[in-house]
Amino acid sequence: MRLRIYEVDVPIHDTTDPARRGVHVFTGVADSPAAALRRAHEVYDAALAAHTAGREIPGKQPDQWGAAGLRPGWQMEWPAARAGLWNDPVSTSSGFAL
Repeated sequence: MRLRIYEVDVPIHDTTDPARRGVHVFTGVADSPAAALRRAHEVYDAALAAHTAGREIPGKQPDQWGAAGLRPGWQMEWPAARAGLWNDPVSTSSGFAL
């Protein structure tokens, strides 16, 4: 099992104005795109639960996954999320998998 850095891009929209759209990006260590999607969803759920309970949002975990920049009032579109190997921003190749 080889651990590598993955990026998960999750489309989001403002629940009060669905025309306002964006992408929430998560990064961290995983062994596959499926594991990366699972970890991104887990850290998002933990961050949202902490925020809802009035607690501080957890920081990055030892595997580098975290949910900084939580946007209350914005809906995550998890079925449309894409995960792939993180690429150096100056790289010309894409590592995304659907």
